[in-house]
This record gives sequence, structure tokens and C-alpha cells, in this order.
Amino acid sequence: MSWLHDVLEAVFAVLAWPSAIYFIVANTSMLVLILVASRHFARYLRRSEHRGEDAMAGSPVSLGVTVIVPAYNEGAVILTSVRSMLDLRYPDHEVIVVNDGSADETMALLKEEFALVEDDRDLPGRIPVRGRLRGVWRAPEGAVPLVVVDKENSGRSDSVNAALDLASKELVVMVDADSILEPDALLSVSKPFADDPDRVVATGGVVRIVNNSRVLGGRIVELRMPKQLITRIQVVEYLRAFLLGRTAWSDLNALILISGAFGMFRRDVLVELGGLDPDSIGEDFELVMRIQRWIRDGHREARVRFVAEPVSWTEAPSTLKVLARQRRRWHRGLWEVLWKFRGMLLNPRYGRVGMLALPYYWLFELLAPLIELVGIVIVVLGLLVGAVDPVAALLLLLVSYGYGTIVTLAAVVVEEASFHRYERWRDLAAVLWAVLAESLGYRQLTAIWRIQGWWAALTGRKQVWGEMTRTGFAGATASGSIASGQAERGD
Repeated sequence: MSWLHDVLEAVFAVLAWPSAIYFIVANTSMLVLILVASRHFARYLRRSEHRGEDAMAGSPVSLGVTVIVPAYNEGAVILTSVRSMLDLRYPDHEVIVVNDGSADETMALLKEEFALVEDDRDLPGRIPVRGRLRGVWRAPEGAVPLVVVDKENSGRSDSVNAALDLASKELVVMVDADSILEPDALLSVSKPFADDPDRVVATGGVVRIVNNSRVLGGRIVELRMPKQLITRIQVVEYLRAFLLGRTAWSDLNALILISGAFGMFRRDVLVELGGLDPDSIGEDFELVMRIQRWIRDGHREARVRFVAEPVSWTEAPSTLKVLARQRRRWHRGLWEVLWKFRGMLLNPRYGRVGMLALPYYWLFELLAPLIELVGIVIVVLGLLVGAVDPVAALLLLLVSYGYGTIVTLAAVVVEEASFHRYERWRDLAAVLWAVLAESLGYRQLTAIWRIQGWWAALTGRKQVWGEMTRTGFAGATASGSIASGQAERGD
């Protein structure tokens, strides 16, 4: 085994410093984004009493909003979700639910609960829709502003396109059927459109995890940390990447990703662009990239913004099987979108998107799991055969995981100081434990899953996505906590 010793010793000698520098730069870049976000939060909170949302709530000239809710086998949560959407505080909004060929009672529950009647409307045909339309239903006149589109199963993106084709309001917001919006969410996420109607074309809101929280009447009545450790770690991930990261990229005018679980767009822009791409696995990422390219190719004075306050609460995977499937899909979608828009990378024509955001995503999002796993394999094997100095290995570990943990702690501190969502000390302690536990196996597992997703894309394997089968927002307990199992779903 002397040859293995020599090879590993040589490889470690060559890669040790570049790897250390890579992780230092990656973690420092994230720390810079956190600092940019913290500055934004400070300004935001200083102006919080003067944002004018109460005036917007009663204004007859506020832009109308269509809330689009694609639904596939969501019978356990659909009624609570739709009720919460209809009860949002906003002067002019409608809800369009698209039943994407559900095999459960989703459609029957909607018909019964809202006394739906058939509508003789057809889709206008402004956007191509693949799934065959079964019918359009609506609530009785004067009841609630609800429309339900029933169609054959053709995937989430095609369902959103069907609703987008039928939408009548100036703005559209896409929300998953398993999500709960806070009462003022539409007011907050639409505020940039009201402040700068000529330039803002898209905004994104915050997505947070609702597992184990008490939900009554479509509202969060008590926020709790999830019970499972893997779900608690996801809370930390969402804070770091979805809240602070996107806030910072928005401030830098280089936001390239808005979550498909909560994004608002100008309807005319989406119609012009042809809606979502049904063939894209990362359809939300692909859409925002297409918007950014449309802005700069057309020399338009337009902006994509992120709003840190409005929250869409969603249920996160609570088992390794479903989490693995999610992360494989996410990374596969990341690769396919980055490759599709590779012409924008380091292209000065696309400003900070091409020169700053895209290099970051290529280096520190796409390549990170590959670099991390290669480093782990070399270090572990090198230690086993005595080819790697334990002190050097420990230093590399501290640079990669120790520094990363400090950066994540900084993210949690900034978020807690700004919004203080978790009231109970035990929940804060759970967050801190999740920060420490993230590097103890969780990161390595997600790195493996992400590489698997990337490899599946490179080898042309068909993507199959699974759903989370839920017991409902009210759960099986009197407290209204969410409980969940999982089942497969093919889009």
C-alpha cells in the first residue's frame, strides 16, 4: 500500500492549500452577504412604522393580485390553505387553484366546501398549456373570489401556466398548496410594485418551515421548532440562504432566484415570456434568470426585488428519503439552469448578475459538494494510511467546517435580532444545536445527494419527484401540529 500512501501524500500536498483558500473565500463570501443583509434589515426596521401598508390595505387603486395555487393530491391541506389565501388582507385579490389531475379528494373537497359551480370560460390561449382542460369552476356570485381549474396531470409548471393564462389581475403570486401565507403577506410583497411601479417586475418573499407549529384556521397561532433534528437543520439552512442570502443579492441588484413557493410577478411580463418552462426542473430559478436576461437584453430599467418580512410557511421534509429526493432535484435544477444560461456567465453585458451572482453560484453552490466530498475522501484515506498529517487535516477541518459554523451562527444572530420569530428559549437552544449539528453528517449527506442529482442530469436520467403526503395543517392532534408522511409523486 506504499503506492497509495505516496499518491495520497502527493495529492494532499497539492490540494491542501487550494482547498483551504476555497473554503475561506466561500465562507467569507457568505459572511459578506450576511453583513449586507443585516444592513438592509436595520434600514428596513427603522422604516417599519412608515411603510404605508395600512393605507394600501384600504386603497381602491392598489394593483390587483391573482394568487395561483397549483395542487396535486393535496386533500389533507387544500381547504385550510385556500381559506388562508382568501382571508389575506388585501383590497383586490382573487385565488385560482389548479387541480393538476389529483387522484385523491382534492377536487371533491373544493367543490363541496365552496359550493363551486361550473364556469363556461375556456383558457384564453395566451400561454401554451399541455394538460387537457377538464373544466373551470368558480364560487357562486358574491361568495368568494375563487376559481378552480381542473385539468389532467401535467406538472406544477404547466398548472401555473394554466392559472396564469386565466388570471385577470395585474400581479400574480405563486404559492404552493401546502403553504400558509401570513395575513399581510400580499401587502408586504407587493409594496415594491407600489413604490416603483415602472421598474419592479418581480419580488420574492421569505419561505420558513412550519413543521410542529400550531396552525388553526389557516393561521400560525404558535411557532415552534420542528421535532426532528434534520428538519431543525433545514430551518437554519432556510435562514442562511433563503432569507439572508437573497436579501443581500437583492440589495446588490443581482437576485437570480425567487422561491417557487412564494414569488410575485407582473402578469404582462410573464405572458410576454411565455410563462414557466414545463421542461425545467428548476422552474423558479429558470424563470428569474429569463427575466434577468430579458431586462438586460432589452436595456430595460427593471428590477427584481426580495422582501424580507412577508412569510410563506411551508412543510419541510422530515425523513431522509424525502430530503434526499428534494436535494437531488434542487442540485439537478441548479446545474441545468446554470448550463442553460452559461452565456451570461462573466459577461459584462449582464452587469452584476453575470459578473458577480453567476460566478458565485457556479463556484460556491454548484461545485461546493464535489470539492467537499473529494476533500473528505482524500483526508480520511490519507489519515488511515498515514499519508496526511493529523494537524494539517485538523486545520483544514477548522477552515471548512469551523469557519462555516461561525458564519451560520452569525446568520442566526442577525435574523433573531431583526425579527425574533421564536419566542421560547428552548426553540432558540434547538436552533443553536442545529447550527452545530449541521456539520456532523448532515452536510456530508446533502453533498452526496447533490452530487447524485448532478450526475443524474449529466447522464440523462429521467427525473422523478415525490410528494409529501400530509395529515393536514390541523394534524392528527388537538394542538393543530403538522404531522407528515411521504409518498412518491411523478410529475
